[in-house]
Amino acid sequence: MLHASRKYFAAGAVALSLGLAPAGAVAQDFINVLTGGTSGVYYPLGSQLSKIYGENIDGVRTQVQSTKASVENLNLLQQGRGEIAFALGDSVKSAWEGDAEAGFDKKLDKLRAIAAIYPNYIQIVASQESGIKEFADLKGKGLSVGAPKSGTELNAQRIFGAMDMSYDDLGKTEYLPFGESVELIKNRQLDATLQSAGLGVASIKDLALSLPVTIVSVPNSVAETLGAPFIAATIPAGTYEGQTEDVPTLAITNILVSHSDVSDEVAYEMTKQLFENLDDMVAAHAAAKAISAENGPKGLPLPLHPGAERYYKEKGLL
Repeated sequence: MLHASRKYFAAGAVALSLGLAPAGAVAQDFINVLTGGTSGVYYPLGSQLSKIYGENIDGVRTQVQSTKASVENLNLLQQGRGEIAFALGDSVKSAWEGDAEAGFDKKLDKLRAIAAIYPNYIQIVASQESGIKEFADLKGKGLSVGAPKSGTELNAQRIFGAMDMSYDDLGKTEYLPFGESVELIKNRQLDATLQSAGLGVASIKDLALSLPVTIVSVPNSVAETLGAPFIAATIPAGTYEGQTEDVPTLAITNILVSHSDVSDEVAYEMTKQLFENLDDMVAAHAAAKAISAENGPKGLPLPLHPGAERYYKEKGLL
C-alpha cells in the first residue's frame, strides 16, 4: 500500500509505475523516511537510511523528507504519510499516551517501534559575550527553544519546569529550528540556543567556529526530577571548538518509529538493513556510533512492530 502524502504523489506514482518487482520482492514499494531540519542530526542519518533501503530492499523506492521533527513525524506516521521516522523518546511516550499538551490530541495507536537508536543531548549554547554559563543565567536573556511543539521544544518546557522556571523568565523567547537560531546568535540578535540533538550537531559546530561560545551546564538534579526517559549525561570536552571542559547536561533516547499499516516484511527489512549497514550510518554522522542491535529493543515506550520483533528474536536479543 502506498502511504505517501499528496505532496509526494508524483514520487509515489513513479514507484507504482515501476511496481513490476522481481519475485520475492516486498509488496510495499515506497518508503518515505521522516527526519527533521536539514541542520540537525536526523536529516543526514535519514538520508543515509533512505539510501541503504533503496539499495538493499528489493523493489523499494525511497524518499527522505525534511520535517519539524518528532511531533510532526509521529502525527504523519499515524496518518500513513511516512513509513519510518526519527523521534525523541519523550515525544514517542506522549504520542502513545495521547498527551494533548505535547501536541497529540488522541493516542496515536498505529505507532510501532523499530529501534531505540542513539541518545540526544540537551545542548544549550550561548555566545560568550552574553555571560551565560549555567541554566539559571538564562533569566532575562534571549533563547531559542526550538521549533514550536518540536521534540526539542517539549524537552525545553520540561527542563524549565524542573528548574522552577518558565519562558516568562526569559528576556526573549524564539521558536526556531537549529540553523535559524544559530544565525540570530551570529548576528547578535539572540544570546543562546537550546538544541536537543546528537553530539557534534552541524548547527552548533558552525556556531562555535563563528564566534566564542559557552556550552551551558544543566544540573544532574534535573534528570532526577524528570525521571525516565531523561538521564544525566556529559558533553565531553572538545566536542565543539573552544570547549575545554566536560559539561553536565541531560540525554534522552531517540527512536525509529513505524506504524501498523507497514507490512511485517518491510518492517523486518528496515530493521535488518539498519543494523547491517551501521558503518554507512556512522559515515553520515558520528552520532550513529551509539546505535547497536543490542540496545534496539530496550527501553521503548510503545510496542515493537512485529517485523522488528522478528529480527530481534532471530538475533537472540529478545
